[in-house]
Amino acid sequence: MRPCRVAWAAGPTCCPCSCTRAGRKRAEPVTVPGCPRVTSSRATGMGWALALHGGAGDVPRTLPPEAREPRLAALRRCLDLGAAALRDGRSALDVVELVVRELEDCPHFNAGRGSVLTAAGTVEMEACVMEGATLRCGAVSGVSTVVNAVSLARLVMEKTPHIYLAFDGAEAFAREQGLETKDPSHFITEHNIERLRQAKEANRVQIDYTQPMKAPQQAPQGTPAPADDNSQTGTVGCVAVDAAGNLATATSTGGLVNKMAGRIGDTPVVGAGTYANALCAVSATGKGEEIIRYTVARDVAALMEHRGMPLRDAAERVVAGAPRGAVGLVAVSREGEVCMVHNTTALFRACATEGGHEEVGIWTDAADGDGESVSVAL
Repeated sequence: MRPCRVAWAAGPTCCPCSCTRAGRKRAEPVTVPGCPRVTSSRATGMGWALALHGGAGDVPRTLPPEAREPRLAALRRCLDLGAAALRDGRSALDVVELVVRELEDCPHFNAGRGSVLTAAGTVEMEACVMEGATLRCGAVSGVSTVVNAVSLARLVMEKTPHIYLAFDGAEAFAREQGLETKDPSHFITEHNIERLRQAKEANRVQIDYTQPMKAPQQAPQGTPAPADDNSQTGTVGCVAVDAAGNLATATSTGGLVNKMAGRIGDTPVVGAGTYANALCAVSATGKGEEIIRYTVARDVAALMEHRGMPLRDAAERVVAGAPRGAVGLVAVSREGEVCMVHNTTALFRACATEGGHEEVGIWTDAADGDGESVSVAL
């Protein structure tokens, strides 16, 4: 029996469970307090693999079909698109940009067309890309007219001496490079206008997928919103390793519903929401301020690089060490292993490997309201 390794304040230890059972091709899900939810797939030998996400959070199992099915269909479509591109020999960097562009064009996720609104009623998009072999990276924030912020981030990486451009400078560079732009009203949907109205009424920075919280009846008028309250939305991301073993990652988001104008989250912060090196590629989602504090994406790579941990163990340890309900991530290794981990109720996710493993899902089957479960597919 193989114990699940998690991180506590005193350092790494083992939880009192067996997270895989010897002699079985597919491990049975178990409920274990304190462990992150994990879905992983190990490819046989070198080969391409990819994983993508559409956000993590406390997504209720009562999420209505009209909210659930379009997101799952989009994840399946994007998974098929990315897998076909990898089979055709396209590079990991091309594939993560391709997939995230498609997710940005889908209004059901909080990126691109579906970006949520700031407290001022405006859209401020951000994105990041990174190539593992070279450590080249590019990021943008405060974008309000660019149709595909992920492509702008790649151009920052490839066409400038810089890593990060924001607001007016990023917009000017997009126009200079001839990227497609739209009037800001293109990104402001009726759905997100309503979500902003509800968030303001509740005096909250609102979480995605869940019903808006009502403002406390006893709270004095004008009471400021609690810091980091419900601060997770449906960021999108993709990680890939191609047949040559090259790794890349891309992440894109509209941020938080009712966020302060000018707020920058984890997505464009290299090492927080997005990171890749020669060993792995990681894209994170969740409460941005916590992901920044815990340098989530870089820590996964650092545990592999400096402690020799396999991808799954490294990802489990990092997510378990973050505040509960704050983090989800997808990651791939140079060897073609895929890992999708979250300490939230759910993670909109999909993955495929050259070895034939495919998965699209939201919840971990064994999860309940009181504990955390580990589910491993081999």
